[in-house]
Amino acid sequence: MRLVIALGGNALLRRGEAMTAENQRENVRIACEQIAKIATGNELVVAHGNGPQVGLLALQGNAYDAKNPYPLDVLGAETEGMIGYMIEQELGNLLPVEVPFATLLTQVEVDPNDPAFQHMTKPIGPVYAKAEAEQLAAEKGWTIAPDGDKFRRVVASPRPKRIFEIRPLKWLLEKGTIVIAAGGGGIPTMYKDGKLVGVEAVIDKDLCSAFLATELQADLLVIATDVDAAYIDWGKPTQKAIAQAHPDELERLGFAAGSMGPKVQAACEFARDTGKVAVIGSLPDIEAIVQGKAGTRISTAQPGLSYR
Repeated sequence: MRLVIALGGNALLRRGEAMTAENQRENVRIACEQIAKIATGNELVVAHGNGPQVGLLALQGNAYDAKNPYPLDVLGAETEGMIGYMIEQELGNLLPVEVPFATLLTQVEVDPNDPAFQHMTKPIGPVYAKAEAEQLAAEKGWTIAPDGDKFRRVVASPRPKRIFEIRPLKWLLEKGTIVIAAGGGGIPTMYKDGKLVGVEAVIDKDLCSAFLATELQADLLVIATDVDAAYIDWGKPTQKAIAQAHPDELERLGFAAGSMGPKVQAACEFARDTGKVAVIGSLPDIEAIVQGKAGTRISTAQPGLSYR
């Protein structure tokens, strides 16, 4: 099969963990141990989130020069290289030496007229006290929003429109290469006065992974996160894990925009657009997910919804 596996940024750097290279590598190793088990005989593309990593780089850049931070497209490219390197190395230590790997810096076009640019919703970078956040917003032209008792910068999260590196990605797959691509939703770009430029935005990783999987005509999209399934009544005594669902039924349930919502939306869009299966599940269950034994399976093949 041709598989696209999307690793969540929080799965690669778990909630509450220190943002050290050692912790990131350990989580990458857990993911790669699972990916290695399903690599043989399959064509494989690995996408990944980068939210915590972009936040870390933003902190580092802020310490260097708070008034002139690196733009988001550059930070996104840096995280693609950093996480891609770790995935390549850890997978390379598990698979035969003749298996080739490649990390593609993936530019993704967005529409300058996307409504997202009028409604900033994606939080990035560190948290600030209200006074400091307001001062930074005035100095830098940022949009800020509450985040608990603090404030954070928020940016646009436009939909992916085109993946520029899709042709070389296909060429690499045809030659048996395991490809790491579209990290963090890809590097956001748009045309301005006829030239391609970077954009201060963050593309949702799950939506871009679904778009990538559709473009590649993948047989299966795996959205690997830090929970083992999509749940109803999450965090309540009545919570239940969803085993399988038709996209129409799953969307009716309503999921939080800041957590499971984008994953459900991405899985439903892929299932509808391709007639194939998307699965939401935990990173350590990747092998079982591919075998059809774990996660929430989303497909148009059968109606309704069932629970474990």
